[in-house]
Amino acid sequence: MNITRKTLEEKQIWIYAIILPFALGFGYLWDHSASLTSLIEPVIGILLFSMFCQIPFLELKKTFKDRAFFKALLLGNFIFIPMLAFTLSHLFLKDPILILGVLLVLLTPCIDYVIVFTHLGKGDSQSILSATPLLFVLQMVLLPLYFFLFIGADSLSIIEISPFVDAFLYLIVIPFILAILTQLYSEQHSFGKSILTFSGWLPVPFMALTLFVVLASQTSLLVNNLTSIFIVLPIYILFHLIAPYVGILTSKIFKVNAVNTRTIAFSVSTRNSLVVLPMALALPAPNNFIVAAVIVTQTVVELAFQLIYIQVIPMAVKKELI
Repeated sequence: MNITRKTLEEKQIWIYAIILPFALGFGYLWDHSASLTSLIEPVIGILLFSMFCQIPFLELKKTFKDRAFFKALLLGNFIFIPMLAFTLSHLFLKDPILILGVLLVLLTPCIDYVIVFTHLGKGDSQSILSATPLLFVLQMVLLPLYFFLFIGADSLSIIEISPFVDAFLYLIVIPFILAILTQLYSEQHSFGKSILTFSGWLPVPFMALTLFVVLASQTSLLVNNLTSIFIVLPIYILFHLIAPYVGILTSKIFKVNAVNTRTIAFSVSTRNSLVVLPMALALPAPNNFIVAAVIVTQTVVELAFQLIYIQVIPMAVKKELI
């Protein structure tokens, strides 16, 4: 049986569905699974490079002309979603450590693999790519303000800028530049064209590898903090059930087209867990492990919902509904 790119794309849901329990089982059975943590950023970097290679960057300037898209994206991510996160966290939680962990992950929009899921869910990956610098800067500026308003002044001491800067550099800027250079090289050399063609095969297998590395490396953290996990689990499930509708609502307010409505739905539903995880681990023990477990739990729930989103959001957001 010959495996083609089309075959991979058609079977990707089943591939990811198999990876989820396999990764958790592997992480539970292997005593040194935490050592895989160091692979998370390189794997995501390659994943995003392969995605960037498929995007015609010369057309990105058209995206910035769509003011309605950016208004809806910012309103959803920085007004409506924080309101939802605050409501859910304070409605279900009393422990300030758990509230801190939930808010830390839910208040920060994803700037990396959301591009991949947007593409898989028939959104506009060019639009979300062009928005990543803005999303990055705003979450960096607004996160201390949210914590001051939602928890208090004492929470400001945990906010560190360096994890955000590192993630943006290694996961966005470097893959972005390499992808542009690859595209330019492919216009003049056959070897460059071969690299560009090969990169088109990588998104699905590297998305699967990303899921495996993240889940397997953090399984022990989850197992050791089951009480906290069971407490926050309903919050994450509710969040991911509601969040896509937040994106659709903000899109309707600004009359965004169907493709970018899907894009916004993915953006407001996908959180920056891999970036805020180092911030959690930097907290004093034992609170660092509790907050980290709370964040990783959100990642597990989110990845499961992404498999649903890439099927449901394209069907739910059709031209006639916008």
